[in-house]
Amino acid sequence: MSKEVIKISDLGKQYRLGQVGTTSISDDLKRWWYKIKGKEDPFLKIGDENDRTKKGNSEYVWALKDISFSVDQGDVLGIVGKNGAGKSTLLKILSRTTSPTVGEYKIKGRVASLLEVGTGFHPDLTGRENVFLNGAILGMTKAEIRKNFDEILDFSGVERYIDTPVKRYSSGMYVRLAFAVAAHLKPEILIVDEVLSVGDQEFQDKCLGKMRSVSESGRTVLFVSHNLLAVKQLCTKGIYLKNGRLLKIGTTKDIVEEYLNDDKQLQSDGTIPHDFYREISTGEAFFRKIILTDLNDNSLTRFAFNQPFKVKLILEVNKQIKDAVINISVATSLGEPIVFSVESKNSKYVSRTFDEGLHEIEAVFDLKFLPNNYKVTIGLHYFSNGVTIDWLENIYQFKVDKISYNTNEDYPWEAMHGYIEPETKWNYKKV
Repeated sequence: MSKEVIKISDLGKQYRLGQVGTTSISDDLKRWWYKIKGKEDPFLKIGDENDRTKKGNSEYVWALKDISFSVDQGDVLGIVGKNGAGKSTLLKILSRTTSPTVGEYKIKGRVASLLEVGTGFHPDLTGRENVFLNGAILGMTKAEIRKNFDEILDFSGVERYIDTPVKRYSSGMYVRLAFAVAAHLKPEILIVDEVLSVGDQEFQDKCLGKMRSVSESGRTVLFVSHNLLAVKQLCTKGIYLKNGRLLKIGTTKDIVEEYLNDDKQLQSDGTIPHDFYREISTGEAFFRKIILTDLNDNSLTRFAFNQPFKVKLILEVNKQIKDAVINISVATSLGEPIVFSVESKNSKYVSRTFDEGLHEIEAVFDLKFLPNNYKVTIGLHYFSNGVTIDWLENIYQFKVDKISYNTNEDYPWEAMHGYIEPETKWNYKKV
């Protein structure tokens, strides 16, 4: 029988925009007066939804609202959502670094948190001293910390600098040691935010492996990451936060698919609405349409194996843009990029000037994509400094079937062992 270790009921966190503190003196007096009269806090009835893309009508915003779920012992819970969805706020509440405005939560067990680079480290203390300090904060005895110290040091890979003040560490070294401490001092619950993106790939792989072994030992992990492939591989269940609200809870597969498919509502002809959410935009130009077609300009979302296709874009330019490049990238259904294309000539990138007005761009892809589901991302950037003018991630979805574009050349295998089959030359000789 599973044991519930985290229980969250009607949790909410409200902030006042533009202020260091949560309220003004007049608001505090009003809250106090309502409390004296035995009435509900008046400010709990106001406040906008936490949508950072829209201008609100209130100076109060709900970073989290009406959050309720539970986590069992041994679960690895993946928490996904866009920037500003409330993921970090939720972890800070569970780590007891901030308090909820309403609702309650119950935690059974010792919690170790890695929320940002160097959380819990004193910059003037050495790495060794910070290991013992963090262990003490977690309730460990010196003997317990010494027992795990060599393993922590080996995992972190910062042995040469362990007696150096951590203020001299790079951000990667900070994260290495902080994660090693959090994971090896035997917490019942391990909370990890997006900080693993600071480390190199080798260390990220070590961390994911360690979190997996932590969960297999019966401990619980809460994991926030934009690396959806890691979430899908590591987590046993997931939740999807959007604008401070819990949109869905379920299997990791369902949560990842819900997150990837949300907010990508193009019109039937590929037109991109003016109020469409954009990850990055300077306002100088906007992509207004995207369609994929065959070589005869028929719009398709499903292609045959080995079939070339066109990506057609309409770009609206509000003022002349010089020295710009457009990129088109194709990713897996989980958003992992596999193809990145920019216009080039003689192996050199080509930048262009776009005058004010509408521009039609067409790129032909003649790659042998293996049968699978894919997503297209488009971006417009200044070539010289790399500044992004407009960026739409995973904006268009298409599928490649096993039936071939060419007669009698269907894809013959059941399993897919990659995403693209390149043209290769093979030579054989007897030796």
